[in-house]
Amino acid sequence: MSAGILLQVAQTLLAILLAPLLMGWVNQCRAWLQGRSAPPITQPYRSLRKLFHKDAVIAHTASPLFRFAPYMKFACMALAAGIVPTIANDLSFSPAADVIALVGIFALARVFLALAAMDIGTPFDTLGARRDMLVSFLAEPALLMVFFTASLISQSTELPIIVATLAHKAFAIHPSLAFAAVAFWMISVAENARIPVDNPSTHLELTMIHEAMILEYSARHLALIEWAGALKLFTYSALGIALFLPWGIAPQGDIAALPLALAAIVAKLAVGGAALSFMEVVSAKVRLFRVPEFLGTAFLLAVLGMLIHFLLEG
Repeated sequence: MSAGILLQVAQTLLAILLAPLLMGWVNQCRAWLQGRSAPPITQPYRSLRKLFHKDAVIAHTASPLFRFAPYMKFACMALAAGIVPTIANDLSFSPAADVIALVGIFALARVFLALAAMDIGTPFDTLGARRDMLVSFLAEPALLMVFFTASLISQSTELPIIVATLAHKAFAIHPSLAFAAVAFWMISVAENARIPVDNPSTHLELTMIHEAMILEYSARHLALIEWAGALKLFTYSALGIALFLPWGIAPQGDIAALPLALAAIVAKLAVGGAALSFMEVVSAKVRLFRVPEFLGTAFLLAVLGMLIHFLLEG
């Protein structure tokens, strides 16, 4: 087995194992900022362990799709995590899976979970699925525009080449990336069901989006969905680092730089998690009818970034 495949597998396993830790860090920082007693940073691992040891309760009207969707969502998020460079650019499968395929993987996981939510037929699950598809309909085109801006700079849609262009070549200032970075942050909070688009800690039926789709899940199925949600947050965080803060990622073939790259990604994720918690504490959830305006602004900023590249950088 080549070194590239070993690094590919190692980065995927690293993302799967560290994703609950990042979620625990975000919850801990938010509790500190709100003046509450913070849960342990390892609390997500304890919750997953407890759920995996419970017996699942499944509705009689559930089809095999309802049981299969959590496994599909977790597999999609693990595959997405394997596409994004976290500690090194040695990704053997990157030619077969670029940023456009990454958007498709996110969409595939969302579609399966939405279909499973509507499979039971309860009103809240169906309502959450419809709201989640609305967010997807608006967020995915904006995410593609962000990727196109970075792809135009690097002349490639492969993330390792984009990282190598932005981090390991001659220093250059790209004003277009500033617009793309703001748009990516807005898309990221929407895709991960965070404030101001959604509140991950609420169960108020009239406002929740993501939580409404998983009300019927329990035990191992709920554990896989929660783990996949943490993995999605980790993947989006690593993706933002790869696109806008790629310094520290080990270049291809440089094995000696891996320890420094690992320390760099941990430090960046810690700072990013604290920043996310701060933004959630000082922000309020917007009304559902304002979400299209929020994501429309993200799309506009992403398009402006691409136009600035053509006008000033091209």
